[in-house]
Amino acid sequence: MAGHSHWAGIKHKKGLADKKRGKLFGKLSRAIIVAAQAGGGDPDSNLTLRYAIDRARKASMPKDNIERAIQKGCGADGDDNFIEIVYEGYGAAGVAVLCVALTDNRNRTAGEVRKIFEVAGGNLGSTGCVSWMFELKGLFTVSKSVADEETLFELALEAGADDVQDDGEVFRVTCSVESYQGVLNALQAAEIATEVSEIAHVPQSTVDLDVSNGKKVLNLLEALEDQDDMQSVTANFNIPDEILAEVAG
Repeated sequence: MAGHSHWAGIKHKKGLADKKRGKLFGKLSRAIIVAAQAGGGDPDSNLTLRYAIDRARKASMPKDNIERAIQKGCGADGDDNFIEIVYEGYGAAGVAVLCVALTDNRNRTAGEVRKIFEVAGGNLGSTGCVSWMFELKGLFTVSKSVADEETLFELALEAGADDVQDDGEVFRVTCSVESYQGVLNALQAAEIATEVSEIAHVPQSTVDLDVSNGKKVLNLLEALEDQDDMQSVTANFNIPDEILAEVAG
C-alpha cells in the first residue's frame, strides 16, 4: 500500500477521526463554509460543496451542523474569511509532504506548521518544492472482503475511473477529479462500501521506509492532521506489508 492511500488506510484502521471527532467536525464545517462562499449553497450546481457535504456525511456529522455551515457560507451568522494555503516540506528519509489548510490567520498557521515539521525531524520547504510530485485525483479504496477485482474493475472503468490496482489488503481506484462523483455514484449503487473516498493529492512515486523512518513519518503526518486549520495531509511513502504492523501499531 503506497502514498496517500497508505496514510488514509492507516488512519482508517487506527480510528483517528473517531478519536478527534469534535475537531474533525470543525474542519468539515470550515470546508463547507468556504465551498458555499465560493460557489453558492446548492450542492447540485456547486460540486465543491457537494464533495464537502459528502465528506461530512461520511464522518457522521449531524445534518443540522451541515445546514448551519451552508447558511454561514451563504452569508448568515457571520463573515468568516478563510483562505486556502498549501504547505510543502520533507519528512524523514526525504519523504515529500503536501498539506492543504483553510485558515483565517496565515502567519499563525505557518508558524504552527513549521514547528510541527521541526519537532518531527523534517523541514517546511518553499512553494513548489514537492507539489510537482503529486497529482490531484479522485481516490477510493475498497476492501477485498466486499468486492472481487474483476467486478470492481469493470464497474469502476465503466463509471469513468482511470485505474484499479491491487494495493495489499484493498483495491485502489483512481479517477480524474471530474469523474469522481460518477465513480462514487456507481460504487454506492452497487452497494460496494469504500474505506476511503476522497479527492486527494496522489503521489506519482514513493519512497520505501524502514521501521524507524516509518514511525517518524507517521508521527509527522498525525501531528499535521491534528493542527486545527489542516484539511488534508499526504506524503509519498511506502511501508512494506511485512513491517507495517510494527510501524503503525
